[in-house]
Amino acid sequence: MNIANKDLNKAINKKIDTRNRIIAYAFLLPNFLGFLVFTLIPVLFSFVLCTMEWDTSNPIKFAGLGNFITMFKDEGFYISLLNTIYYTLTVVPGTLILSLILALALSKGSKITNFFRSLFFFPYISSLVAVAVAWNMLFQPDMGPINEILRSLGISNPPGWTASTVWAMPAIIFVGIWKTMGYYMIIYIAGLNDIPVQLYEAATVDGANSWQKFWKVTVPMLTPTTFFVTIMLLINSFKVFDQIAVMTNGGPGRATNVLVYYIYNQAFVNFKMGYASAVALVLFALVLTITIVQFKNEEKWVNYM
Repeated sequence: MNIANKDLNKAINKKIDTRNRIIAYAFLLPNFLGFLVFTLIPVLFSFVLCTMEWDTSNPIKFAGLGNFITMFKDEGFYISLLNTIYYTLTVVPGTLILSLILALALSKGSKITNFFRSLFFFPYISSLVAVAVAWNMLFQPDMGPINEILRSLGISNPPGWTASTVWAMPAIIFVGIWKTMGYYMIIYIAGLNDIPVQLYEAATVDGANSWQKFWKVTVPMLTPTTFFVTIMLLINSFKVFDQIAVMTNGGPGRATNVLVYYIYNQAFVNFKMGYASAVALVLFALVLTITIVQFKNEEKWVNYM
């Protein structure tokens, strides 16, 4: 009798377990189908398309390495690559430093600090298109508020900002840092709150001043947070597109033409789908290589407790 009851319980439990699995997979299925249709298949197709010639209206032709040969001879590709590197090398450290400074200033919870946290975080959750349009108005060379303020301070010939080949990229960089530093500030605040108070107490007993506590305790204990922030900033900087498209359209000239905007133009303006896929593959390889190098060197400078 006991054996029969055990077998019956096992059968019931197995049936319940199977039903729960089916329910779980049913909830996952829509997300998986969306990923399959809108991400995985297009990515795999782009790997194939980079060896093809296709303008969306004529049959696909095999091009071999022709797209890559064309790319490495194309001056526009190198200009876009250099602009992307320039943007990345300024946005990543700039956002890191400013978000850390904000986190240090606003790490103590109070009504005032909570207000300023919300104030700095608000740009991150705002529509990038709306933000870019607003900054375009502020940067307007002739009647923009920024240049009006500069003229009132005695600067007779203020920068042309997004209308200048020299100042367009700095304006884009400024907006990029301003929009995202609030998000990374929140991450740094979480990292600061995870640092054990005992470490600061021990440093105080040893006679360390505030600056020494910052370099010897805060910075090393924040390295896991810094590692995460650096990876995310690098990836996002290499795929910057929206603010370029809204604020400058890659101009003036090609001053702000970054790789993703270059890919967009080749694919959806010039209809060179194969060539655009080849450039996208190079961008993917570049980001992947940088990320792998970062993870390989993680143990050398990241401290985990």
